[in-house]
Amino acid sequence: MSGGGGVGPSSEQEEQLQKTTKSKIQQIPQPRTRSSVRRFFSFRQLNMLTIAVFLSATGMVSLEDFGFVVFSFIYMYFLSKFSFPILSSSLEEPPVFGQNNKVLGIYVSMAAIIGLFIPIAYIFQGIFEGDKEGIKAAAPHVFLLASQVFMEGVAFSGRFSLPVRVFVPVFYNSRRIFSIVEWLRAEISKVDNDEQGYSGSRRWRLYIGRGLAIVNMGLWSFNLFGFLLPVYLPKAFKKYYSAYKVNKN
Repeated sequence: MSGGGGVGPSSEQEEQLQKTTKSKIQQIPQPRTRSSVRRFFSFRQLNMLTIAVFLSATGMVSLEDFGFVVFSFIYMYFLSKFSFPILSSSLEEPPVFGQNNKVLGIYVSMAAIIGLFIPIAYIFQGIFEGDKEGIKAAAPHVFLLASQVFMEGVAFSGRFSLPVRVFVPVFYNSRRIFSIVEWLRAEISKVDNDEQGYSGSRRWRLYIGRGLAIVNMGLWSFNLFGFLLPVYLPKAFKKYYSAYKVNKN
């Protein structure tokens, strides 16, 4: 997402990208300083990185998910180097969506609340309640989504072409579908009895966990198959190859 929920681009990110690329055109290249390195990471990125590191440190993230993030970082640079390099004309390319797209902004905000903030609250509440099974099932999705938002910030830093920026949400969303399936399976397999500790006052947590998994499954399936692949991906590639033809001529 780029507004903070992993759905893809946001008006805020694309506007920031235009400001970054415009400054690259106007300014003379200078050696990279510590301050410029610090500005490479936004406040949102640092928050997402903190969440990802915390979940990794607690042992709730598998080596496969951690390896996926490392691989996506390496592969992103591979695509940028050999398949989709930055075009000279891409510095002036317009955003895929309008900068003041209110519908997209609302969609991104809702996705952030449903996919990130509520599951984070669910995990932290589970830590206090001692619900190890619940937080273990939800943690991979939150880890991957936080990593996705962080990587989208890297991709939108102006150092990568439009197809590479498309690659990040599509790649992560595809992987998270499998994590959510496992989360949903774990929630449904819970037995609502005293032995499992989900009876009485804690029964609400069982239902909330199941509801969160179901809603996230629907949200991110729609995001991938109803928005990223049929809408965002074609528009982004069309703009990139149009700029490629202009740059070639």
